[in-house]
Amino acid sequence: MIRLSFSQAVTPYQKPLATLLLLAGCIGSSYAATYFFEPNNSNVRFEIDHFNTSTNTGGFYNLTGQLQYDPRAKTGSVSLVIPINSLNTGNKAFDLTLTGPDFFDMAKFPLASFESTKWHFADANIKGKAGTDVAKVDGNLTMHGITNPITLTATKFNCYFSFIAKKSVCGGDFTTTIDRTKWGMSKYTLLGITEKVTLNIQIEAAKQ
Repeated sequence: MIRLSFSQAVTPYQKPLATLLLLAGCIGSSYAATYFFEPNNSNVRFEIDHFNTSTNTGGFYNLTGQLQYDPRAKTGSVSLVIPINSLNTGNKAFDLTLTGPDFFDMAKFPLASFESTKWHFADANIKGKAGTDVAKVDGNLTMHGITNPITLTATKFNCYFSFIAKKSVCGGDFTTTIDRTKWGMSKYTLLGITEKVTLNIQIEAAKQ
């Protein structure tokens, strides 16, 4: 924020300039906003090849976290927490296997998390790019007690005013592919279940 000292006399010609500078400083410092996740519209879904014949899918829900975004300064940050007990594949037995000690080991590691480290912006007019010019988000993914860097590619990102919630909302869709063995989950890789897992992340966050 711009600060001005009036310890010395300000002439009538300087007052308009001083006022403009103060306004500019206030606007610039207050433009960035903080948004909190809407759990009903935020989830992490995954896809993993099953013995090269089909694709297993599932998701994590009830995410919590917050988003800070300043389109003017082209800066942003996002942090989210993923409750492992929210996992749902549509198959209770498979859910128990994945949350058990061979994979997520929910008893020891009940939460996973993502914390962004850098946002990348591109030309908003790029063909096929919807919404704003958010392109990628770098960050650290922690799960199973292990943290590794990943990059999320934004397929969509936008902000709007929700007349239903009467709040400003920002959110988008992101995707990445990870190697699960880097997080200590290597079970069945030698039997044909790939180590590559595609993550599709939907987030929506409302300004408070």
